[in-house]
Amino acid sequence: MPAVYFHVRWPDQTESHCYSPSTVIHEYFAPGDQLPMSEFLTRAETGLTLASERVRAKFGFACSSAMDQLASIEVAARRFAPDAVVEVLSVD
Repeated sequence: MPAVYFHVRWPDQTESHCYSPSTVIHEYFAPGDQLPMSEFLTRAETGLTLASERVRAKFGFACSSAMDQLASIEVAARRFAPDAVVEVLSVD
């Protein structure tokens, strides 16, 4: 499956390079998106869970890297208020 990376800028101007094992993440993030933290987290959870399930459907096991990425996003997001804005810089 083709891996996709999405690059985000957090409200404190730090940036993260994030991984998805599936192109399905394109349905949840696009370059230039500016999302409240709560919406960003909802999309990340939905998109990365679906990406992991696509790996399961193809290979018979879920993608632990997608779930690790989601956990990392959730930890980073705890630093900010639910209405703080996350910007999606790129989705490659």
